[in-house]
Amino acid sequence: MRKSNLIYHLINAAIFIFLEIAALNMLGNNGSIQGTWISRGVQNFMGAVWGGAQSISDYFSLRKKNDVLAQENFELRLQIEQMKAAMPDFIPENIGKTGSTAGNYRYIHGEITKISNNTQHNYMIIGKGYEDGVTEGAGVITGKGAVGVIDAVSRRHSYARSFRNHEMNISARLGKEGAVGPLTWDGKSSDGAILKEIPHHVEFEKGDTVFTSGFSSIFPPDIPLGSVGEARIVNGATYEINITLFEDFGALRYVTIVENLGKEEMKELEEGR
Repeated sequence: MRKSNLIYHLINAAIFIFLEIAALNMLGNNGSIQGTWISRGVQNFMGAVWGGAQSISDYFSLRKKNDVLAQENFELRLQIEQMKAAMPDFIPENIGKTGSTAGNYRYIHGEITKISNNTQHNYMIIGKGYEDGVTEGAGVITGKGAVGVIDAVSRRHSYARSFRNHEMNISARLGKEGAVGPLTWDGKSSDGAILKEIPHHVEFEKGDTVFTSGFSSIFPPDIPLGSVGEARIVNGATYEINITLFEDFGALRYVTIVENLGKEEMKELEEGR
C-alpha cells in the first residue's frame, strides 16, 4: 500500500513539473512581453546563483591570499633592512626558513596561533620555535610597531609578552632625532600608550610620530610606533604624552620575530662593569 502511494505521488509530481514547463514555454512563445519577462527571470536567477558561488569561492580563498600577502610583506621588510645594512652576503632563498640577517639583526616570519587582549597581562603564542631559530628575549614587530617580546620557546612555538602588558615598556623617541623615554601601554584602550620622562623643554606637536629609539638590545631603531596626542607635565619637570598606536592588536595575525645578534656581547659588557 505504501509503495503504491509513493508511485502515485511521484507520478503527480512529474505531471506537475511537465505542465509547469509547458506553461512557461507557451508564455514565452505567445508574447514578446511574457518571453522577455521569463528571460529576465532566468537571467536574474542564474546571475544570483553564479554570484553566490563566486562569493563562496572568494571567501574560502581569502586565507591563502592573506598568507601570500603576509609573506610578501615580510620579504619586503627584510629587503629594506638588508639594503640599509648593505650586506654583501644577501641570500634571498633563505627567507622564511630559519631567518635571514640584515645588519646586526635576524628576522623570522611567524603567525600568531593564540592571543590574549582582555587582561592586564596579555600575551601571544606564535607558531615558530627553536627549530626555526627563535630564542628567548627576541622582539616581535610588525610594519606598524613593536608588539611584544619572546619570553619562552618550545620546539615549534614561542610565548611572547604583548606590549599590552603592564610589565613591558619600549624605549621610544619623539621623531627620529628627538628626546627618548619609556613607552608603556595605558592599561585601558586597545590603541593607547604613554610616553614618559620627556624633558619639559623639548618641543613637539600633536601628530608627530614616535619611533623605537634603538637604545635597546631587543628592537631595531626607527620602527614607527604611534602618533603624539595630549601631553601633561609631571612633577613640574617632565612630560607624559598620550600616544595613539598604529598597530591594531585586535587584528594581529602575522608578525616578524627579530633578534639582535649582538645582544650577548652587550650583556657581557654591562655585567662586566
